[in-house]
Amino acid sequence: MHSLIASPFLEQYLLVRPGSRGGALLPKDRYEELLVHNPAQPAPSWLEEAVRGQWDDLDITGKPAREFLMVRQPSTWGYCRASWEINLKCNLACKMCYLGLKVNSGMPLDDKLKCLEIMAEAGVLWLQITGGEPTMDRDFIPSYRAAHKMGMLLTVSTNGTLLWRENLLRMFRECPPYRVTVSMYGATKAFYEELTRREGGWDLFVQGMNAARHAKLPLRVSIIVTEDNAHEEQAMIDLCRSWGAEHHVYTNMTLTIYGGGEVLAAQSKEHLRARKPFTGCNAGHIFFHTDPHGLVSICKIGRDDQISLPHEGIQGLARLGEIADRLMLRTGGCSGCSLSGSCTVCRPLAKHFQEAKAPLASYCQHGIKKAG
Repeated sequence: MHSLIASPFLEQYLLVRPGSRGGALLPKDRYEELLVHNPAQPAPSWLEEAVRGQWDDLDITGKPAREFLMVRQPSTWGYCRASWEINLKCNLACKMCYLGLKVNSGMPLDDKLKCLEIMAEAGVLWLQITGGEPTMDRDFIPSYRAAHKMGMLLTVSTNGTLLWRENLLRMFRECPPYRVTVSMYGATKAFYEELTRREGGWDLFVQGMNAARHAKLPLRVSIIVTEDNAHEEQAMIDLCRSWGAEHHVYTNMTLTIYGGGEVLAAQSKEHLRARKPFTGCNAGHIFFHTDPHGLVSICKIGRDDQISLPHEGIQGLARLGEIADRLMLRTGGCSGCSLSGSCTVCRPLAKHFQEAKAPLASYCQHGIKKAG
């Protein structure tokens, strides 16, 4: 199993290590040298020095390169990141869940592996595996292992309630993740379970977090603040700090993937934050999103005009850039707005909110008067 990956990344070349946040830039000639290096021979001396400088706990001296190094092949497709909803089911029933209907459906394992192979061929280095609750999926472990073997750095987005399972912990030891992002819904049993509507959910969450911390998983906690648990915001932050876990606070809810706006009622009006001005992104050009059926869209929000990876293969991605450009240019329900030329809201996001008939203040940043 590889412990180092040399890979193209956009116009650069990286040396990275699964389970590590650190890495190093490789000059093009060094990367090309590794491409043709005999894997039965020890690594070049310059690589040994680079590894010592970046990871002092990793000793590759004199070892055949095939024992620790994977060299990713160049890709003509130009993608570097992707996200993948492996399923749409969950063991919690959160009031503000963006899934809407929780449907237990998806692809067989063979199609999942085919999609992962296409992602790797397209150049994807960073892959986020999400759901639903991804660790519930019957194919999560073989899919994760396959993606790791293909040389992808993996982030798992989870509610943490199953992280205590030994089969998961063993897999993470053998195939370290880049990050495990855990959603947090309360600081006490009563309010966690009121929001998640799962009796015993708090105990599973704490058990999972304790196991993950003991295993030294690279944790980041997403603190979800709603009307039900807003008074526990500081307590959640304090708990994350006591755990030594990175954390970020989220207060603005996302519409369901089916366009339902009912989840907005769960927001705490006192805690809502102005959305960051949208200045453009490369969705569909350097990254993409894949749903449980292998349907690719430019991102999690802009799911129009999807491409089926199982049926079209990698050639289907040739249409994704044009789809992205078209979705970013449309004005949708804002076609009559005199300020549309200076809009600072993502167009797919605005259309999503408009179709849900959400309040204008939920997404529009024009005409909002500042206090003072």
